[in-house]
Amino acid sequence: MLFKQFVDDDLGCASYLIGDEHAGEAVIVDPAYAIEPYLEEAARRDVTICCVVETHTHADHVSGHGRLALEHGVPVRVHPAAEAEFSSDPIEDGTEIHVGDVTLRVMHTPGHRPEHCCLAVLDRSRANEPWLVLTGDSLLVADAARPDLAVDAREGAKGLFRSLRRLLELPDGVEVYPGHVAGSLCGAAMSSKASTTIGFERRFNRALPASDEHDFIESSAAIRSPRPPNLERIVGLNRGPFLGHPHDLPLLEKAQGAVVLDVRPATAFAGGHVAGAINVPVSGSSFATKAAFVLSPDEAIVLHPTDAAEGERAARSLRAVGFLELGGCLIDPDTPERLEPIELDELEALLARDEIELVDVREKNERDDGYIAGSRNVPYRLLRRCSEDLRGDRPVVTICESGARASIAASILVASGIDARPVMTGGIASWLERGNSTVCFRRCGS
Repeated sequence: MLFKQFVDDDLGCASYLIGDEHAGEAVIVDPAYAIEPYLEEAARRDVTICCVVETHTHADHVSGHGRLALEHGVPVRVHPAAEAEFSSDPIEDGTEIHVGDVTLRVMHTPGHRPEHCCLAVLDRSRANEPWLVLTGDSLLVADAARPDLAVDAREGAKGLFRSLRRLLELPDGVEVYPGHVAGSLCGAAMSSKASTTIGFERRFNRALPASDEHDFIESSAAIRSPRPPNLERIVGLNRGPFLGHPHDLPLLEKAQGAVVLDVRPATAFAGGHVAGAINVPVSGSSFATKAAFVLSPDEAIVLHPTDAAEGERAARSLRAVGFLELGGCLIDPDTPERLEPIELDELEALLARDEIELVDVREKNERDDGYIAGSRNVPYRLLRRCSEDLRGDRPVVTICESGARASIAASILVASGIDARPVMTGGIASWLERGNSTVCFRRCGS
């Protein structure tokens, strides 16, 4: 059996190439929009890609099934409940897809989405029982899927309860390969480990249902994390007509009225950037998700990278979350603007003199664990929409857990004409370690 897992570390998405090398055929499950790695692996293994299987309509990344269909004539298979607008072959519960001695057996597992399916994989040259199961966005490593992205959270949780119970009927030794790992917004506490077993998750996964359906629904439906950015647009793209090859990025000397997304490291941005640019470093974690939270795919966007390779890397990640019409890359533009970071010692002095407005740009559930007294909470992803509320007579200082989101937030505010500086080295965690008396905790009523 040929089995290859591909993981997009930026988005936390996993996809698979499964087949029979002796038969010379393989199937791709949940392909990313950038299909080149699958083509390279198939060529290296000398196998033909015979079909694409989607476990469900993805809400956090654009699928590559359209490119495989249009550019390589590969048929696509998906459950009818997906209501796909493209040409596809249906899969139902119990459908078997045969690739030589390898069989993918469909298990319809609604909950995350109505059409969601898992794939039990059998290697009949060894046994007629499942060796592994691709669980898509249902059972995750150390977690379970969120049920609120397609239907009402309680309705989704009810379906998810039954689907997870069904997966737990598989033998303990069956290996589990999910559609997401840590970094995705489709779960809450996923591990960075890319696989597990049914037995291990049965024993140690706290998100799995016990015998009480009501308790599971109440817990699963209580979603605290934000929804994936551009969710409706991405679902529409994945459900709609096939998407083909992206266009090449032209090289530009000026932004020509477009929003400039500076993808260089935060220190480079602070040292000099295009006026009005927003900084989301492609070298940072969850680049595409962060960029998608602060930008709209309906606005004209050009990139400012360090070099061509960094620009291509950023473009690939942005296309994965629905930014398919990027305007190009700026080459050696004027960078007259500066962003002056602030250290914690200076922050403490400024707070003591009441000279700044401190904005905590973390999510509310993070702030619940401790925050700086007198600070205002506005998650960085909301700042472009409510920056006017922060326009006052005092400079703004942004802070997060470690500095990454604070830097993004400050760039957004500066682009809006607000005097802002980020705490780029350290953040709330470092402040707590200092034992500063201005810290408040939810548990003490603050």
